Amino acid sequence: MRKYHSLPVVLLAALALTACQDGTGTKDEGAAQTEPASATVTATRSIDGGNSEKSTSGATDTRETGSGPTGARATKGNKKAGKGTSVTGVSCNGSNTTVTAQPVRRPVNHMLITVKNTGSKTCDLTYYPVLRFGEMQWVPQPIKDSKPQAVTTLAPGESGYAGVSLSAADGSGEWGTTGHKLTVGFQGRTPNSDGGPSAIPALPAKGVYYDSTLTVTYWLRDMDAALTY
Repeated sequence: MRKYHSLPVVLLAALALTACQDGTGTKDEGAAQTEPASATVTATRSIDGGNSEKSTSGATDTRETGSGPTGARATKGNKKAGKGTSVTGVSCNGSNTTVTAQPVRRPVNHMLITVKNTGSKTCDLTYYPVLRFGEMQWVPQPIKDSKPQAVTTLAPGESGYAGVSLSAADGSGEWGTTGHKLTVGFQGRTPNSDGGPSAIPALPAKGVYYDSTLTVTYWLRDMDAALTY
């Protein structure tokens, strides 16, 4: 018959103490792990919240920067473009100039028309003068080679010129006649448009002879250039 011997009281107390220490240690370790995990979550939320606020603020700043200054610059640019395309010149015509018509010795059969700006503003001599002797029913054609690269512009007190070839030097022209009255018409911003009041410069008492070859130069700044055609 097997006999069971009871353990000494000292040994039982030691085992109980060991078991108690293991359980407490495990719980302590668990508590230590839980607290860092909780701290990590809290830190993560704080960082995410900070990024979210910064992101929102950044987006707002971007929109304000894009809509404010950019819009202002575009508006100023349009205004400048508008000023650049507006017409600020004044047409030279019979109301703001004095006009003379004088036959010259050289070249033969030529006449010089001079227009002086007597106004207070700069004016433009556009295209070429529209000439009409007496009641003539046709308009002398311009000499294409005399067309300048830019519009002839006259400041107050300045003069512009046009040369007139009155008749063929070899006598080949037709319908030769003498004119005693000359009307000088001015063109506007587009060809053959009305540029304002005409001028009627005085002619020599004997009149001016012309024929079917009558032509005129464009308005030019240089008098000698106007008489080279």
